[in-house]
Amino acid sequence: MSRRGWLLFALMSVIWGIPYLFIKIALEGVSAPFLVLSRTAIGAAILLPIALRRGMVRPALRAWRPLLAFAVLEIGGPWLLLNDAEQHISSSLAGLLIAAVPLVGTLVTWRLGDHSALDPRRLLGLLIGMCGVAAVVGLDVGSASPLRMGEVLLVAVGYAVAPIIADRRLKEVPTLAVISLSLTGVALAYVPAAIVTSPHAWPHANVIGAILTLGLVCTAAAFLLFFRLIAEAGPVRSMVITFINPAVAVLLGMAVLDERFTAGVAVGFPLVLLGSWLSTLKSTPRERADDRVPALEEEVAGSR
Repeated sequence: MSRRGWLLFALMSVIWGIPYLFIKIALEGVSAPFLVLSRTAIGAAILLPIALRRGMVRPALRAWRPLLAFAVLEIGGPWLLLNDAEQHISSSLAGLLIAAVPLVGTLVTWRLGDHSALDPRRLLGLLIGMCGVAAVVGLDVGSASPLRMGEVLLVAVGYAVAPIIADRRLKEVPTLAVISLSLTGVALAYVPAAIVTSPHAWPHANVIGAILTLGLVCTAAAFLLFFRLIAEAGPVRSMVITFINPAVAVLLGMAVLDERFTAGVAVGFPLVLLGSWLSTLKSTPRERADDRVPALEEEVAGSR
């Protein structure tokens, strides 16, 4: 890659590795629904005007059904589940479990007829990754709620399925329009819940700073930078950040929040990363002819 490509890659590896830390901080002063509204509203306020100026919104609204499904599975459901889970488990554990996205994507695309998912390397990666997730859940079950870990795994399912919907049903809709309209729709949907659960007192400065960082940096700026990374390096290379984000989340959790490096993380972390890498290797030329793995999944997987 070019120097610009490496710079964008490094920025995205950090930007989408830090949300777990700032979610943990923000939840000290606001509720999970209020945080979803705040983050999506900030992102929408920046991205929607850009999409409007480029004339992307009106054509995108014609595909409102798949757009709604994408918004629910990519943002509306996962961000609430992730916020709720991080009130009970460490940010590093949440970041690690999200690394299961490529594994889930491999399973889903196989069920949808992607024969390249049967490649021996991908199957081996899937098996190793599942063992890694099982190790994390099993060895940390005494110190973390299985229910909350299950919530994060549901987030991984949403992050894997939503891009498939976008690729199959929203191919003609610009990605910026999909993201900006999704953020806007989710923000509007969460207004009632956010009002009911709004904080009784003005949050502390660190909470406000975390919310602003999530909205400005981890949502609006992240998507804009990621679009440039894809244009510079291509979707396949860009997807490698999925393997680095969890490492950033684990390191920040231990350094900033004094989170413990548990046995589950020690055993499961390398297995999940190895499995994810193997399960997303390129197919052979013959296999790629029948490959239906969505390109957009490679673009936005592990987002957030």
